[in-house]
Parts: sequence; C-alpha cells; structure tokens
Amino acid sequence: MAGVEQYALSPGWNLHGPARDALRFAHWLTGPAQVPHENVRLLLSPLRPDELDWAVTTGLTALRDACRPATEENVKNALQVELPQCDGDLLWIFWAGHGFHTGKGEMLLPCADAHAGQIRHLNLESMLHWWRSDQVKGDRFRLQAALVDACRMDASSDPRLNFGENHYGGGATQVGRRQFRLYASRPGEAAKNDAERGAGQFTAELLDELTRRPLADGVVELAGIGRSLHRRFQELRDCGQGWQLPQFVVDRDWDESSFLDGDLFPVPSAARLDQAAWDGLGELFGNRVLPRCTYDAYAWSFSVAGCTTPVRVGLPGECLLAVAQDLDDRQGGRDGTPLVVPFVRFLADRSSRDDPAWAEGLRAWVEDTRKRLAVPPLPPPPPPPMTTVLHLRLDPAAADDERYLVRMWLSHAATEAIWESEGEPMSLDEVRKELIRGLSDVARSLDGSAPAPSTHPAVERVEFHVPFELLETAFDQWAVPRRSKTRPLGMLYEVVVRCPEERRNDPVAWDQWARKWRWLQAQGGKHAQAIRVVRDEHMTDVLGVDLGADAAPACVVAGTSLDRTSDVLDAVLEGGVPVALWQRAGTEPEADLTALLSADSGGLAALDVLALPKRILELRRTSGARREQDCVDDGLALLWDDPDCTVATRSLA
Repeated sequence: MAGVEQYALSPGWNLHGPARDALRFAHWLTGPAQVPHENVRLLLSPLRPDELDWAVTTGLTALRDACRPATEENVKNALQVELPQCDGDLLWIFWAGHGFHTGKGEMLLPCADAHAGQIRHLNLESMLHWWRSDQVKGDRFRLQAALVDACRMDASSDPRLNFGENHYGGGATQVGRRQFRLYASRPGEAAKNDAERGAGQFTAELLDELTRRPLADGVVELAGIGRSLHRRFQELRDCGQGWQLPQFVVDRDWDESSFLDGDLFPVPSAARLDQAAWDGLGELFGNRVLPRCTYDAYAWSFSVAGCTTPVRVGLPGECLLAVAQDLDDRQGGRDGTPLVVPFVRFLADRSSRDDPAWAEGLRAWVEDTRKRLAVPPLPPPPPPPMTTVLHLRLDPAAADDERYLVRMWLSHAATEAIWESEGEPMSLDEVRKELIRGLSDVARSLDGSAPAPSTHPAVERVEFHVPFELLETAFDQWAVPRRSKTRPLGMLYEVVVRCPEERRNDPVAWDQWARKWRWLQAQGGKHAQAIRVVRDEHMTDVLGVDLGADAAPACVVAGTSLDRTSDVLDAVLEGGVPVALWQRAGTEPEADLTALLSADSGGLAALDVLALPKRILELRRTSGARREQDCVDDGLALLWDDPDCTVATRSLA
C-alpha cells in the first residue's frame, strides 16, 4: 500500500488524502479481509501524520512502527525484494497520489522523493511485467491486482518533468499468472481528490463496494466490482451530477477477457461533424491566428455538452482546425452535442465587435450545422470577464528627477481620463495622496453621492505606468487610510507596474509584446511553456533575444539574486515579455516564488498566468491575517503590461 501526499519536488505538488486512502485500504486488509499485518508493506508520506488513525484494527496498529516513507528505494525494495520472498495467492498493489501516463501506455507514479532533477517514480507497467515473469519463483501470487487512485496525466505535457527511464527487466512470462488492473481515470484525465475530506473519490467508492460484499467476493468478483464502480459513475453522469468525476479504465477479469465487451456499458459519445461541416470550417478557419478567447471557447464547449474540461494545460493544437479536431474526437454529453458547435458559437460571440464579418460567417455555420445534425439549442456564451482598473501614469519631469507629471484614468468596458497634474510635477508622496483622493472619488461616484462619469463596478486593480527606474518602487506598500487604521495598497487592491513607454522605441520588441500577449490569452493563461524561470546561471548578454524568439514564454519569474533583477527586467523588455514576477531588493527573499504562487497541485505547469494579480492579492491578505499586521511587505513585484490597454500621451487640457 502506498499513499503519497508530500513530494520533495515542490509544495505545489502536495495533496491531502492519498495517505489516508492507503491507510483505509490497509484497514480493510487487516480487518475484514483478515490479512496478517506481517504480509502488508505500508509506505506513507503524509502531510499531517498526527491526523492518521492507526487504532482501527490491531493489525493496523502493528503496522505503525513498520510503516516507511514512500520513496523510490522503499517502493522497489518492497516490491522486488521483500514481497517476492513471501508466500500467497493474491498480491494487492494499491497506490494513491499523483500519476502520469506515457505514449507507450506506461503508468508512472511519482514517489515522495521526486525532485526537479529527476521525478523518482514507480513504472507500474514495467513492475507488473516483472511480477508476471519467472523472477517470482514457484506458484506464488498467481493472482495480482493493481488498484490505482491517481490521475493519468500526459507525462509529456511539461517537458521540464524529467522521469528518465525506469524498467525493471524480468524473465520469461509465467503461464497461469493473472493480472487485474483498475485505474481511477483514463489516459489524460484526472482522478478526483476531496482535500477537505482527505479522501479520493475512487478509493471511497471502491472500499464501499468491498465492505458491502462477502469477503470472498473481494477476490473472485473484482470484475463485478469494476462493473459496479463503472455503473455508479455512469449513473452520476446520466443525472447531470457527476460529469466532472473520474471515468474508469478497467483491464481484464481473471480469465483475461474484457468484462466491458458487448453493450452492457455503452460509451457515451457526441455526434461527429459531417463533411459539409468540415468543409465550412476549413474556409472559416484557414490560417487564421488563434483568437484571444480560444481557450475560453474550448473550455466552454465541454461545459455546454455536460462533460469535464481536460486537465491538460493549454490548448491541444496551435491552430483552430487542430483544436476543432481534438474536440470532434472526444466524448460528449448526454444530448449528443458535437463539441465543436459550442466552440464555434463562442468564437462568433466574442469576435463580433473586432471582426463582424468573420463572426457572421461563424454564426451561419453554427445554424446550418445545428439544423443538419439536429443539435439542440445552445445557451448564449457568458460575457467576457472585465476588471475595473484605475491607471496612473508617471512621466519624469524634465527639470527634476524626483518629481513626475501624472495622469489618471479609469477603465472597464471603456477607458476614460479622469485627472492629470496639468504640467505641475509632483513628488511620489503627493502622487500617493492624489491616488487616495481618486479612489475615494470613484467610490463616492459608485454609490451615487457624486456624479459618476459612467457606471463602473468597484475598482479591483491599480496599475502604475512608470519609467524603468521606478519598476521596483514599493507602490503596493503605499499607506491608505481606512477608518482609524492604514492599510497597504496591495492588501486592498491588485497592484501591478507597467512599462509600455520603454517598448515604444523598439518596433521588434513591440511586435513580440503583442504576439506574446495574444498567445497567452489564446491559451487561457495556462500552458506548460507560458512561464520561464530565469536564474543567475541563465543570465547572458543575449537573454532578451532568447526570450523574444517565440510566442512563449509570456511570463518570466526571476529566481536570480537581487542584484541581477535589473538585468532580468531589461531582458524582459527587450524580449517583449508582458508579465514578470520578481522579489524587490531589500526584502526577505522567498525560497521558491513558483511554489508560493502555484495551485494546490501541479506545480509550475498548473499556474494560471492571467490570475497572477488576483493570486498575489490573496497571498497578501492571508499573510497579513496570519501575522496580524497591518503592513506586510512581501517584496513581490509584478510587471503586467497589457498591450491592448495603453494610454495616449495627449494632455486632458
């Protein structure tokens, strides 16, 4: 039994639940299944060891002292040294944690000591081959069952994950040995883990099936248990309550026959596009660059059809036809809606303002295809998300390096200028006071106590458009009065800096800037190559050229020493990179910025670049609450240069 919650690679990989799942399965083995604890090898790497319940059975209590961390060495020692020397009829292999799938059909299960240089892991397919060979002597373990509560993500989705090669060899295959596999997900899909309950959905349903059946059925009727599990999740899908839950791939019964043969469990599938539909798409898509909303359209098509979005980060192809082909090859929801139809409907809706002729062609295709293929009516796509932003632009005064000409404007659905210093240079402290006044004026206009220039939701972000030398200014720490207290600006609003004027003098960097931003939006902010971590050893005179060579990366995270930050930012601007994150000089450095910002699991590849301003705001608020301090300077600085939202230099006067 192995349950891996804590990984050496990154805190972002940590999970809450797999160790408990492995312990629950060990409880069933040493309790109802009456397996002697001496025959069990338990490998756990829990996040919260004190929360594990070892007192359920006598056998489980006895396993506590024998339990070892789920490292690669311990896994191989248990499976290839210890267990082959035991005698038994049935070998159970239970694993809970992260999982990856290769193009060769291999199931790779990272161990607790997986690190950035090498993802130490168990190659389950190779190990099962070893167990079926004559390496296991005599008639031992003629039946072998592998039960895996893990995702089966594409191992090539992030090329920075170095799995290396793990093959265990083996001799001649032994006639009469039978193997049974039951996985919690299909290749490329995720298995659901409930972090609050500390339980995997697969394990919970599996143990429910095992405990409800006579003990002998736990062995003889594993195929029936697999069918029952498949049926249970199919019922959830059919009633619209479980489409986001894992789908099951099961292998063979003890007779080595597929027990999903026949039409007992028909696989739900969407209607496929016909030739007329593909001909129309060929004309409409052609060589068109991916629109900014492509990933949003891709994800929405799954939601409309009643099935879950693939867990892979980014899009499945680099052109619209490749994305459409991926959608047409996938399973659909209950009503048989071809996934490409809502995809095209979304593109039509979002492109109507910028390219009305193309949008009209897309709408006509949707209506023709719907009528011809009898597709049910589609709901309207959701409106694009909008953020209300207060912008401040600071231009150095010609006669004084310490004072600045200031302009302020507000943007939501449209952009409107609201104030400027009118030729009177201001110090940074005066700019701070004017910003506070501007935020108060906007707030009053929103509640009707002052004439509003237009209707805006509350300000969510403050963007500082500054010259290069001000990029590291701690604007997020500017004190803002709130009743009897002061709060740092970065605890109340998303705060970012921008440097668009530095890009205007370099046409090549300007084009790269626009291309990278468009690519990032088309990918929905999520792509394995979206982020580049730059460390001291990467600093060269041609780093800027390297960063600008392709659409990726669109975000740079500076992992360099603080005295190299200026060089990193200079390369970022030369390469047209729109987003950068770094630690300001003079602050306590974070050991790993990517781990700090990553989601609960998935590491760097799971980080949503477009969510960075909100993510940093959340971190500042939770850090302030934890430390019970009004001002917490985390030293984080975020460059957020949106080329679609720049300000004209024309004076308001």
